Amino acid sequence: MATAELTSERKSDYLAQLTMAAARYTSRTAQRERNQAVLQTQGVLYADAPERVEKRLARLGADWAMARAIEHTPTEPASSGGSTLQLPPEAFTGDALGLERLIGRNNLAPVAFLEEGVQVSRSVGRVTISGPGGGHGTGFMVSPSLLLTNNHVLHSAEEASRSKVAFAFQDGVEGGPLTPAVFPLEPHRLFVTDRALDYSLVAVAPQGTQGEPLSSFGWLMLTETQGKAVIGEFVNIIQHPRGEPKQIALRDNQLVDVLERFLHYASDTREGSSGSPVFNDQWEVVALHHSAVPKTDAEGRPLSVDGTVWRPEMGEQQLAWLANEGVRISRVLRALHEVTLTGAAARLRDEMFTAGLAPSPVESAPPIPSSNGKTALSAANGSQARAPAHATEGAAQLVLPLRIAVGFDTPMSPQATPLAPLPTLEPTPKAAPQPPSAARTDVVSAVEQEVDAALINHQLAQKRPYYDRTADIAARDAYYANVRTGGGDALRRALTALLEETHTPQPRYKPMRLVYPWVDLHKDGRLYGIYSARGFSVEELVRADATVAEARLARVEELLRQESTAGPAEFEAEFDALEASMPFNCEHVVPQSWFAKQEPMRGDLHHLFACEAGCNSFRGNFPYFDFPDFDEALRDACGMRESVGFEPTEGKGAVARATLYFLLRYPGQVGDVAREFPGDRLPVLLTWHENQAVTEYELHRNAAIAEIQGNRNPLIDHPEWAREIDFSGVWP
Repeated sequence: MATAELTSERKSDYLAQLTMAAARYTSRTAQRERNQAVLQTQGVLYADAPERVEKRLARLGADWAMARAIEHTPTEPASSGGSTLQLPPEAFTGDALGLERLIGRNNLAPVAFLEEGVQVSRSVGRVTISGPGGGHGTGFMVSPSLLLTNNHVLHSAEEASRSKVAFAFQDGVEGGPLTPAVFPLEPHRLFVTDRALDYSLVAVAPQGTQGEPLSSFGWLMLTETQGKAVIGEFVNIIQHPRGEPKQIALRDNQLVDVLERFLHYASDTREGSSGSPVFNDQWEVVALHHSAVPKTDAEGRPLSVDGTVWRPEMGEQQLAWLANEGVRISRVLRALHEVTLTGAAARLRDEMFTAGLAPSPVESAPPIPSSNGKTALSAANGSQARAPAHATEGAAQLVLPLRIAVGFDTPMSPQATPLAPLPTLEPTPKAAPQPPSAARTDVVSAVEQEVDAALINHQLAQKRPYYDRTADIAARDAYYANVRTGGGDALRRALTALLEETHTPQPRYKPMRLVYPWVDLHKDGRLYGIYSARGFSVEELVRADATVAEARLARVEELLRQESTAGPAEFEAEFDALEASMPFNCEHVVPQSWFAKQEPMRGDLHHLFACEAGCNSFRGNFPYFDFPDFDEALRDACGMRESVGFEPTEGKGAVARATLYFLLRYPGQVGDVAREFPGDRLPVLLTWHENQAVTEYELHRNAAIAEIQGNRNPLIDHPEWAREIDFSGVWP
């Protein structure tokens, strides 16, 4: 906000902005108090919406299983650099510590946190408006040519034409001031503003008043992706308060509420800070700081520090603050996408969304390997590495337009022949070295991050009790407290409603991360193929699936480069065939083709089991069947198969209960075509369920899954309900 004498229009605008911010804050009092109560009693993982928390964990290279495992580990510091996690030192990076900070277990930060903060601060400058209504604000570069600030800092193109931005207006390490580089603004090239979202985007001259290149100050890369911050997390703000040299409000700024277009946070910002970038701990921009939230009287008028009604001529320093408000950066980007521009202005705007192809020297440095020669856990957005927060001009980096998760698994079609033999899980020989592309390096890095995170998940899980019967019985009784037995169809409907209501969060399909490390473990710490009972170590299956993931993505790269790939339908067919030829070591007991690979079915942990790729392919998408002893079915170590169905050698009770869960949770989803599980096969499942009692392994799975996705399997908790439930309503 300008610190010089305000014009009449500026006074009115600023007072209106304060009043609206205060009204938004007041209207959210009940929700904010609920957030604070949850933060104090449960922690940061539970105050925000589950899907937002899940996305935040994904950007940290983590998931619910890892976060919950950390919550259950002892709090005594280990020898790992002061961390409370009992892991070897090579497993630690800033992102592992970032997860600890997120859930409140540790406030340590790596030195690189400060180094990257210095790097991103270079792109933040002081905006100075000359002439009538002049003053100071803050702005930051968001592309090689464009600066983002507030609408109330730069109202118009005319005002921007008499404004400048100064970078490096700050004190040096020895205490003396640096020489700032001053750049004129050039609104004739581009100026976009929005009063409702309080942003202005303006072009900056490519050279400073002393000939300095604008490119040397880089820019902050913005993203619309969710998961950059959640309620209860701390944010950082780089700013020029009152037009003073650059300062930072570091980590003592808690995010207290998330609105549709705004964030509310408690932080130490002052006048002149308008237009500042608000960062998370990974130095990603999460908001555009734009207003304080003032204390108000009963009529909604802002109050001054002495309790009187505040007037603009008193100056911002006299306002009594409650909190601060920032505009969500995703909403700013969404609005900019929709602005109609043409010619050079359109190209400048679009550069904001494509300029992230040039990593800065810090981000482009090779990763530091751990003692086993692999990169340690680092930040990821799902299966993709997080984009650098700061960039400077340099060599372009190839980025393929590819958004495919590494965790795909399509069972082989029953017509596919010949059947793949049961594979060994030894590492595959490496081909002759080829010149690496940047995209290929990104693929390998993303898969390695998944491996690192999976193995950390497993290490944490080994510190936990395998199954706590007393706690689980209490959790089971509480879960079904409102379910009334009697009346088969009523019981089915009640269970379906309960399973759907409590299925939060809804994790995506990631067997490496969510199935192998903890959920599907047996008490001896090993995994066993659900159909063959063949045993494997967790690392065997994790690394085997990683090899498949890399091979799949390498083939996808080839498909994308081929001119013969005509369109989405053709690519989907190619990818389906690719998945079928290279399955993961994980089985959907209800095949994905029956529900068109849709979420949340695809990632629902209750019907996912470790299963070596050979058995996975052998079963295909055949429905379960009970062969008479005299039938001439095709036999394998995994079971028997014929055109009518598949009968596993092992695990019949477990897969029956998982299938019955699926029928309850997703009524109407399967059984509408002949090859899917028909209603007349229900007795097969009930017989398998009754002949093989629930094991401790299944009890462990059920409790572990409930921790991650919230719901339970009623057939494990109450086996006696199987004959009472009327399943006739689950088929289409």
